[in-house]
Amino acid sequence: MLATQERVADVGPDSGHIVMQEIFRLLSPYQVGSKGITPQTVISTGLTVDSLTIMDVIMELEDRFDVTIPLNTVAEIDTIDQLAETVMRLRAGR
Repeated sequence: MLATQERVADVGPDSGHIVMQEIFRLLSPYQVGSKGITPQTVISTGLTVDSLTIMDVIMELEDRFDVTIPLNTVAEIDTIDQLAETVMRLRAGR
């Protein structure tokens, strides 16, 4: 499993940026060659990840941002931007 960091407790104006930075940090080891990771990167095809790695990343995000992402929601996430939006939506709903 990837290393966990301290949970982020509050939702502020920079929260979206923090969520996106964390996703980029977790996925950067899996970028393809010199091709950068962007919010529009399709997780399953634009990176060298398998389903186990994706679930590890999801669990790290859940721990870091104190949310639970339902499996049916995970199945609907294609891009990094969608993943960040999901985390933000779940945090706002707490």
